[in-house]
Amino acid sequence: MLFIDFSSAFNTIIPLQLIHKLVELGLNNSLCNWLLDFLTERPQAVWVSSNTSSTITLNTWAPQGCVLSPLLFTLLTHDCTPSHNSNLFKFADDMTVVGLISNRDETNYRSEVSCLAGWCSDNNLSLNVEKMKEIVVDFRRAHTQHVPLTINGASVERVSSTKFLGVHITEDLSWTDNTAALVKKSQQRLYFLHIMYTFYRGTIESILTSCITVWYGACNASCRKTLQRIVRAAEKIIGVSLPSLQEIYRIRLTRKALCIAGDPIHPSHSFFSLLPSGRRLQSLQARTSRLKDSFIHQAVRKLNSLPNLPPPPPTPVPLLPQAPLNYEPQNTISILCMYVLYMWKN
Repeated sequence: MLFIDFSSAFNTIIPLQLIHKLVELGLNNSLCNWLLDFLTERPQAVWVSSNTSSTITLNTWAPQGCVLSPLLFTLLTHDCTPSHNSNLFKFADDMTVVGLISNRDETNYRSEVSCLAGWCSDNNLSLNVEKMKEIVVDFRRAHTQHVPLTINGASVERVSSTKFLGVHITEDLSWTDNTAALVKKSQQRLYFLHIMYTFYRGTIESILTSCITVWYGACNASCRKTLQRIVRAAEKIIGVSLPSLQEIYRIRLTRKALCIAGDPIHPSHSFFSLLPSGRRLQSLQARTSRLKDSFIHQAVRKLNSLPNLPPPPPTPVPLLPQAPLNYEPQNTISILCMYVLYMWKN
């Protein structure tokens, strides 16, 4: 897995190039002209106390902090697609290349990375190779040594663990490092709980349950006990009963599974296939506990454990059928992990 890092991604967007791609996606001229007007001829000045600098006019990049910028960047990169037996996982300006290396043949993987570098050059995007990380997932007992990956003359650092969309991913796809990071960050904020219960929900529970549907099901008992100790410590400080992480996971897993099962355009929707009776989903086979405990398998089993499958929610109408937008970070991470596990054929 190669975790891509762009140098000032939003600052390198060329408006005319973006508008050309939006026209190819089928956006009407009025919307394209509005976006072009929004991105060009933008006056900017610096104001300090009562002093104001001279105004300059900008005709490049999308504004930082603007909710529209990640969407525009996603649309700009919609045509960045894999050309070999690999895959690209994109969430705004975060991108990951996942390639399968079999029989020690890295040709396709390295060619994919080379094509990506070429695409970035053609689209005015600069790769920050110094901050890029590579993880080799190898579950075999005897690991193969791989030649360091080189991009634009610079070597990519190979690591055993890295942070992707707020979640620590390791080379063995275990969640021990992620658990330790969550516990450490939560412990640093426990003192907030002396103020009010809502601080717990906003500052600690939000950390402990970040993308919980992705990783909690595959956590071992030790990791779960370590995380739950944070909740118990918070209960003693606040003096009220708090929902356990197991209960939060159960509720969110059910809700997310229902959303995916009822969304035909979701990338993981094909895993939720009804049996001919229409009352249960088709069970997924897994030869390893690692795959069995992954999100999709847990979600299917959870829906099958319900007394009756509830009716699916209304199907959302996508704004751009040609370029489906990203959903949530946990969806991106769960699909990435599932893709790696399935490449190993269970």
